[in-house]
This record gives sequence, C-alpha cells and structure tokens, in this order.
Amino acid sequence: MECTVRWHDGMSFVAETGSGHLICMDGAPEAGGRNLAPRPMELLLAGTGGCTAFDVVLILKRGRHEVTGCELKLQADRAETDPKVFTRINMHFVVSGRNLKPDAVARAVNLSAEKYCSASIMLGKTAEITHSFEVIEV
Repeated sequence: MECTVRWHDGMSFVAETGSGHLICMDGAPEAGGRNLAPRPMELLLAGTGGCTAFDVVLILKRGRHEVTGCELKLQADRAETDPKVFTRINMHFVVSGRNLKPDAVARAVNLSAEKYCSASIMLGKTAEITHSFEVIEV
C-alpha cells in the first residue's frame, strides 16, 4: 500500500492513494487552515468506520442475510495533550434488512472488532473501543 501527500497551500494537503484516488485535507483556521476539507484525524476516524462497516456488511451478506442498509455512528475522544491520540471510540451500528437476527448482527460486529478490521484493532492499542447496534426491519 502506498500514498503520496502533497502540501497545497496554507495548511491544505492533497493525498493521492496507491489506487489513484485523491483526498483533500485541511486544518482548522486557528492552525492556519481554511476549513475547506476534513482534518487528517477525522479521516482516520472515518476510515476506521468504513473498514469495520465494510466487514459487517460483507459478513452478513456472506451469511446470506438480507441486509439492506448499514449506518455507523462514531463518537471519539482524544487526549488533551500531544500526541492527541484517540482515547475512546464508540461505534453504534444501525443495520437494516429483512428478517435480520440480532445474533447475526452481533456476530458480524464482534468478528470485525476482534478479527478482521485492522484499522479498529490498531486504534484499539490507544483507545477504548465500544460497540453497540440496533436492527431495523424493512
């Protein structure tokens, strides 16, 4: 995996991923940024959410469950002093589908958290990560 990050101007940066996609990042105005794009730590949290949501949907689909939607709400706290690592992350999954069994969703969330999601497992070295979910019948 590779990525190139280029300083644009002010405190704006553009990352080009190894797969050829561009991601813009910017800092807060008090740090010289113009608030034109997400902060790098916001992208880290979003990437972690994407990683674990991907796992949950894939696990449910492979189990032939009729999942039709998955929304993940993340809330995180950071340390007060540098380095301001994540210290707590709560992940709340809202999974919708037809005849979805809560046990199947719980299993998918646990498998992602404990085995498959490299991003959340890595962040779990500094942060307490909690998980919750709800199932919505459609």
